[in-house]
Amino acid sequence: MAQAGPIVGVLLAAGSAQRFRGPKLMVPLADGAPLGIAALRNLSAAVDAVVAVVRPGDEELAKALAANGARVTACPRASEGMGVSLAWGVRAAPVASGWVIALADMPWIAPATTARIAEALRHGSAIAAPAHGGDRGHPVGISARYYGELAALSGDEGARRLLSAHAQSLELIPVNDPGVLRDVDTRGDLDR
Repeated sequence: MAQAGPIVGVLLAAGSAQRFRGPKLMVPLADGAPLGIAALRNLSAAVDAVVAVVRPGDEELAKALAANGARVTACPRASEGMGVSLAWGVRAAPVASGWVIALADMPWIAPATTARIAEALRHGSAIAAPAHGGDRGHPVGISARYYGELAALSGDEGARRLLSAHAQSLELIPVNDPGVLRDVDTRGDLDR
């Protein structure tokens, strides 16, 4: 069954960046774009709208994301973990056929990869994710049928429990895009 409503990107940009030891999402990449803005641009190119979830008080990042087209919302309980931020972002955009959940510290995902995830949702997939070299990567697309479960997430494991509970509904889409597995946790990850 094809979906008619918008596919909304949810950019999770509310992490503490403790291992990075600083505000990693504003660190410029080789092309000069801040890491989080590069992730936003790659997501925006493939979805109908983007909600970016930030930590309260992260004004520099919030302004930069808004200036690049995201609707920015600060999650008051972001320190409780990724699940809380993800639920907050989904609740901020409840009118959707599905959400493409992207991590702001993964700026190397090709827009074409994200577009394939969005298209899978548009064409009726319940859950879709890219796979590179046999490993599931990001972003993950989740259809509106799981709104209640997404909106109720808590803790720090994001949608992992939801994906496990509905593993039979997961469509893995093989891609030749190593960016789906590459994130930035430490400064050394920028040079990999």
